Amino acid sequence: MTICTSTLAQWTVNERRYLHQYPELSGEEYQTAAYIRKWLQQWQIELIPCEPPSVVGLLRGTDGSKTIALRADIDALPVNEEGDKAYLSKNPGVAHVCGHDGHTAILLAAAKWLAENRGEVRPNVLFLFQSSEEMLPSGAEALVRQGVVDDVDAVFGLHLWQPLAKGKIGISNGSIMASSDDLRIVITGYGGHGSMPHETVDPIFVASQVITAVQGIVSRRINPMEPAVISICRMESGTTYNIIPNTAILYGTIRAQSEKTRQLLVAELKQTIEAICSAWGAKGEVIVDWGTPPVVNDKEMSQYVAGVVADHWGEEVLCYVEPVMGGEDFSYYLERKPGSFVFIGMGGDQSAYPHHHPRFDIDEDVIPTGIELFIQLVKHF
Repeated sequence: MTICTSTLAQWTVNERRYLHQYPELSGEEYQTAAYIRKWLQQWQIELIPCEPPSVVGLLRGTDGSKTIALRADIDALPVNEEGDKAYLSKNPGVAHVCGHDGHTAILLAAAKWLAENRGEVRPNVLFLFQSSEEMLPSGAEALVRQGVVDDVDAVFGLHLWQPLAKGKIGISNGSIMASSDDLRIVITGYGGHGSMPHETVDPIFVASQVITAVQGIVSRRINPMEPAVISICRMESGTTYNIIPNTAILYGTIRAQSEKTRQLLVAELKQTIEAICSAWGAKGEVIVDWGTPPVVNDKEMSQYVAGVVADHWGEEVLCYVEPVMGGEDFSYYLERKPGSFVFIGMGGDQSAYPHHHPRFDIDEDVIPTGIELFIQLVKHF
């Protein structure tokens, strides 16, 4: 039986469009949080104390021996939105160009239905409207640290996913998204005149050796069956055309699908860079700003999701996806509790631009799928 009626679906679209017009950056989602609290209080869902601007609600089930957590991220990105849609962002330089407005509206709709039909809800349901997914410090890590999920038996999240074809629901029995860590490499040499490089230790030359060598870490030091990425994305050095500078700084990202590979990448980076710099008389320092761990689904919980999807929509809707190298702080919940992170496919004409693009938009046709999935996961738990 379909739970998400056309009336509930349209209500959710309207809520999503409102949220889309008033995006807020990570850690600044106070207006969004107040809006969410208003609805939860109206539906008589208990508010659980947590550090703002995250909002946590609890609906007590008729049985209550188990607790299931459902999560939505509520923050937006520092992007100037482009396009001509009627619900374009009203906050210059801030936009929901990842889909979090859709996630928030979907979880609100699920909370609305479950509250209005609480007699049919056996487990307790914890609604996690989480701040700061896009930027550190992580909102998920904060909620975990505060003990919000300590009594939870399972946690589920979803992402409206443009790379996956519309009409598909994607799951994984293990890693589904990567760790995401920021990398800085500071190379210190000895500057001088550009016409006399032999009297200098040229950090730009050394940096060029480093950029080439770090790619060998992935291709020659990491198991080919283990996904891993090191990308140098920015370089700073020098002031003019004929002066060799003292320093060069490289900036990049490190991605891995397992904690073991994540740690190995950093260890190999430090060893490789120190050796190359030393060989040319320079000093190399590797600074890692640790971000989010890999998102690793619990196999049993993913199979539970698969069963719900197959029973409700049919086997043809379900697909097992390859891990992607994007990061997600849902990983912190999965480090603490069993659960699963799920992709709702929406790739097609209505969602043609990739996530974080200034013209990105979700396909609102898939909103009922997200609502239905959350509710069915609760009803069958």
